[in-house]
Amino acid sequence: MAPALPQYWWILAITTVAFCLSAFGNGANDVANAFATSVAARSLTMAQAGVISVIAEFFGAVVLGSRVTDTIKNGIIGLGRFRSNPATLLVAMGSAEIASATWLLTATKLGFPVSTTHTIVGALIGAGIGAQSSITWEWKKGSVSQIAASWVISPLISAAVSAILFATLKYAVLERKDAFKKALRAIPFYLAFTGAILALFILVETPGAPALEDLGVGVACGIMFGTFFGVLALSYVFFRPYFHRVVVLADPRIRPWHLPLGPLLWRENPPLYLPGKATMLVDHYQSAHEKSSTDEHQSPVLDQSVLNTGAETGPGEARTPKQVTEEGHATGDLERQPAEPVLRPIVRKPEPEERFLAPTAHLPLYHPRRLASYVVYFLLQGVTRDCVTHSSAHLGAVHGKAPQYDNRIEHLWTYAQVTSAIMMSIAHGSNDVANAVGPWVAVYETYNSGEVGEDNSTPVWILAIAGLLLGAGFWFMGHHIVRALGNKITQLSPTRGYAMELGAAITILLASRLGLPVSTTQTLTGAVVGVSLMNLDLGATNWRQLAFIFLGWVLTLPCVATVSGLLTAMGLNAPSFN
Repeated sequence: MAPALPQYWWILAITTVAFCLSAFGNGANDVANAFATSVAARSLTMAQAGVISVIAEFFGAVVLGSRVTDTIKNGIIGLGRFRSNPATLLVAMGSAEIASATWLLTATKLGFPVSTTHTIVGALIGAGIGAQSSITWEWKKGSVSQIAASWVISPLISAAVSAILFATLKYAVLERKDAFKKALRAIPFYLAFTGAILALFILVETPGAPALEDLGVGVACGIMFGTFFGVLALSYVFFRPYFHRVVVLADPRIRPWHLPLGPLLWRENPPLYLPGKATMLVDHYQSAHEKSSTDEHQSPVLDQSVLNTGAETGPGEARTPKQVTEEGHATGDLERQPAEPVLRPIVRKPEPEERFLAPTAHLPLYHPRRLASYVVYFLLQGVTRDCVTHSSAHLGAVHGKAPQYDNRIEHLWTYAQVTSAIMMSIAHGSNDVANAVGPWVAVYETYNSGEVGEDNSTPVWILAIAGLLLGAGFWFMGHHIVRALGNKITQLSPTRGYAMELGAAITILLASRLGLPVSTTQTLTGAVVGVSLMNLDLGATNWRQLAFIFLGWVLTLPCVATVSGLLTAMGLNAPSFN
C-alpha cells in the first residue's frame, strides 16, 4: 500500500538514522548499567558481558518487547495540536529522536550514566514546547513532576532493598565463623531465590500474559514457590558437586560446561570433556589499585586466587577426594580452612591501542597488516579495555575501607550475580526498547496512514533491529559507563554485585506494580550506594563520583528538551519557497 505522505520520505529517512543512533546510545549507556557491577567484580570480562548483552537484549526486545508502542511516552504531551496537520508530528518526533540520540552518545562519551527513559521524555517535552502543544506538568503517572521525583524515589527504594539483601549475606555468611562452609550450604537457597524472582519477572513482563490480579495470588505464589524448590533441587543435584570440585578441591580442569555431569563430579576421576588447564578462581579484589610512581605508599595486592587448602599441588593438578582423606583432612575440615592470600603486584593490561595498533604503527598506512589492525581495533576496542584497574590514590583509599571476604565465597556468588545481570539486561531490552522505537514508530505509522494515532503497532523486524543495536552499543561504547558505575563508586565483589543487581531488579518489579516512577539507571546507582553503606563506613563510598553521576541526571531533561525544542520550532516555523 502506498504511503499517505510520500513527499515527506526524507523526514522518515532522517528519523531512521537517528533511531539507529538512539538505540545504539541506549545500549552503550543503559545496557552497561546492567553489567557494570559484574565486570567490576571480575565475574565477567568485558568480552563475555558483550556477548551476553547482545543475546539478552535481543531476546528481551523481540520476545518480551511490547507489540504496541505509545505515540507519546506516558502521554507526556497532547496530540490534539498535531491532528489537523499530521505531517507536523513527523517533524516533532524526528526532532525528539535526534535530540535523544545526541544526548545519549554525548553522555556516554562523558561517562554520565543517564536514564534513557528520562532522555526520551525530555526530548518529547522539548518537541511539545516547540510545537506549542500541551505538557503534563501536574502530579500524575508519567508526568514531569513524577520524573523529577524519581531522582530520589528510585535510588532510595533500591538502596534499601539491596542493603537488606547484602545484610543477609554479610551477617548470615560472610562474617560468621566457618564462613566458607556456611556459604556452601547457603548458595543453593540464594540461587533458588534468584530463580523465583526471575520467574516472577517473566510472568509480569511477557506481552499478552494475564495480569497478576487475573492470575490470582494462589497461582502466582504457586509459580514462584514451584520455581524456588525446582531450582533448589537442581542446585543440590548439579551445583553442589560442581562447586565442591571448583572451590574445595581447586580442580583446574573444571569448566561451566561440566555442570550437566552433576553427581558424577563427586567421583574421584569424573569423565570430564574439554577440560581446562588453569583454575577458574580469580582475584575478585584485584580491582585494584595499579601501583604507579605517584602511589608508592600503596601496599601490594593480595592474590587470593592462589588458594592453599591443604597439601601442595603442582601446576594444573587437582586434589581428589581420596587425596584429601589420605592427607588427614575430612571434607568438612577442608571447608573450614581459610584461604591463605599471597602478595603479588598487579600487572597492567595493555589497552587496545597498545595491543592492536602499536605493533603495526611503523608500517605504511596502506599496508595490509596495518589495515587489518585497524579493522580488529574497531571491532574489539570496546570489549578489550581494562575497566577494573585504576591508579587513583583517592579511589584506592575508598576501596581500602571496604572489608574483603574469602575469595572462594565470592566465586560461589559469581553465578548468581551473572544470572541477576542477565535478568536486568532482559528487563532493559523488553522495557526500554520503546524509548528508541517509540518516536520512529510514530513517524513510520503517520507517514503510511496520514493520521495521528494514540497507539501504533510495532513491527517485529524493527524490534529485532533495535535489540541488535542495543547490544552493539554496549559492545563498542559500554566501557565508558562500566568504568563510571563500577569500581569508581565503591569496592565491588560478586556478593556485593549480586545484592545490587537483584535488589535493582526487585525494585523495578515493585515499582511497575505500584505505579511508582522508576529509572533503571537510577535504580542501579541507588543499589550500589545501598550496598556500599553496608560497609558501615561513609569513607567506603566515593561521594565525588556520585555527585558527578547526579549532575548527569539533572542535566538530562533541560539539555535534551532544549535541543529537541529548537529543532522542532525551526522545522515547523522555517520559511519555505512554497
